[in-house]
Amino acid sequence: MKKNILLGLSLLFVILIASSCAPTKTIPADRVLSADRLIKKLEANRRKIKTFEGSGVISISSSQLNARSTFQVTLKKPDSLKISFYGPFGIDLAHALITPQNFQFYDVINNNLYRGQMRNGIIQRVLKVDFSFDELIDALAGSVNLTEKLRVEPDGISTSGNNYLLSYLDSANGIERVFSIRNDDLAISENIIKKTDGKIIMEGKYSRFGNYEDVPIPNEININDIANKQNLKVEYRKIVVNKNSIGLKLDVPSDVKIIEW
Repeated sequence: MKKNILLGLSLLFVILIASSCAPTKTIPADRVLSADRLIKKLEANRRKIKTFEGSGVISISSSQLNARSTFQVTLKKPDSLKISFYGPFGIDLAHALITPQNFQFYDVINNNLYRGQMRNGIIQRVLKVDFSFDELIDALAGSVNLTEKLRVEPDGISTSGNNYLLSYLDSANGIERVFSIRNDDLAISENIIKKTDGKIIMEGKYSRFGNYEDVPIPNEININDIANKQNLKVEYRKIVVNKNSIGLKLDVPSDVKIIEW
């Protein structure tokens, strides 16, 4: 028995030593992309996704709400978002349809339909998180919009293991934005905005990537907006992209009470 225990411990020791000595995966020098090519590839991937449908669990934490719900989202980029929330046993709770021009929010429990023109503060009022329309689209699709970076050289580009690190400095506002990008599939795994003194303002983390039409899309998204004290976490169980036809209409009963906001 004692010999077996010693043998087991010896094997465990050898395994631990071998794993600690295993070389860390790095990007071969001859395959390192320039910042220009990297940004173009990342933005091209984002633009391949025209429509997006996902279902799973969403968690929202803000000064107005702390809740977790099953949900379904349908996006038609760049201008349409439908999101539905469900309670236990699939009970309908609420449905929202939002565009840059107008919005509808159907409170199923109270049979009230709130609607009006899109303006500042509406998303916060409806969904209890303070994001712009474009920010919400990107957050729910697990994407990062790099359009503004296409013609701007980064202030820093480096490799760390198997990842690229891109940084952009906004000296006027004392802010730095850093992206961590996986080399294998060019998935953005981190999107961080921080003060030049290192204090993090917003941290976006993306994980459990799946390949959808050769585009890496995260099944888990965590947007921690520290500056505004709000957090949005999404855990997708199913994702479908680029369907020819998607449903972007709210079905409401004829006796619904309409409230103009």
